[in-house]
Amino acid sequence: MAKYPLRILALVYLLFLLVLPVGLVVWRTFDKGLGRIADVLTSPNFTHAFAVTLSVAIWAVLANTIFGIGAAILLVRHRFPGKRLLGALIDLPLAVSPVVVGLALILVYGKFAPAGGWLEDHGLQIIFSLPGMVLATIFVSLPLVVRAIVPVLEEMGDEQEQAAHTLGASRWQAFRRITVPGIRAALGYGVVLCLARALGEYGAVAVVSGRLVGQTQTATLYVEERYQNYDQTAAFTTATALALIAIVILLITKLLRPKEND
Repeated sequence: MAKYPLRILALVYLLFLLVLPVGLVVWRTFDKGLGRIADVLTSPNFTHAFAVTLSVAIWAVLANTIFGIGAAILLVRHRFPGKRLLGALIDLPLAVSPVVVGLALILVYGKFAPAGGWLEDHGLQIIFSLPGMVLATIFVSLPLVVRAIVPVLEEMGDEQEQAAHTLGASRWQAFRRITVPGIRAALGYGVVLCLARALGEYGAVAVVSGRLVGQTQTATLYVEERYQNYDQTAAFTTATALALIAIVILLITKLLRPKEND
């Protein structure tokens, strides 16, 4: 009999925490009519903010995909001193506040920091530009691909790869024909999660971007800027667009989730 009160409690909890707030945002989006929404979606600042968001997300996903595959294979297939420390460092972004991440990047790559000053002297600005936003997004989404692949690699074992090596296959051939097909679903799942995290990142990006309208403003920063300037329709429209993207990504993750994790 306890399952029914628990179900009701869970539904009520989700209703007031998730469904009502998001539903209210969607309702306020259409409050001024479709014409106003069309104006927002075609405005230069909106399109530029989404272009910056996609650019940052694509670079972050690409970097974390390459790193995630390599790190997962290293953690599962090899034994070496400091293995547990490496695993802890990979999980560190899950525990550190994104704002702290942004501040740390400024201390390292800021104009008056040794590394940042040297890079700027050679024509590469990190903070308050796209590279810094990419670095911040890479950091906060770092563990997602790794942690999606590691359990699958552990369950696969390395027997098939060892057999391929004894038959004369190179490491690259074994990786391409055995490892990649085995982790394909988990890799896709991790990539989609990384993309979702990158598209919705706010805290770290807000610190390192400078929030320059029309230059380093992402979609999440655009929502805040428009709302603070009393342009609620633009803020709610952008928030609804981000919510719809999140829903689509959620559906994709359900399709890509490895069966052994169900």
